[in-house]
Amino acid sequence: MALDQVKMLQQLRKAQKKLANDIVEVEAGDGAVVVQITGELKIKSVKIDPEMVDLDDIEQLEHWVEIAVRDGLAKAQEVAAETMKPLMGGLGNLPL
Repeated sequence: MALDQVKMLQQLRKAQKKLANDIVEVEAGDGAVVVQITGELKIKSVKIDPEMVDLDDIEQLEHWVEIAVRDGLAKAQEVAAETMKPLMGGLGNLPL
């Protein structure tokens, strides 16, 4: 493997580690539901404020969770794309 390919692989691994540590936090329902998602698109945590939840309206809570996860994944995808963008041009030259 050429030196530039080794360098590219090192940069890729570094970017992947960065994404594992990048956390996107999104809330829904005025903070009733807070979701944290990593740059690797893995859900890190889901927090629900019990004082803001009406147990007689579980559908509302489900809706807030859905919104928070959807928006969190979208933002995490944007973070991942921006992180990986500078590396994508050189990947076409790597042997598979």
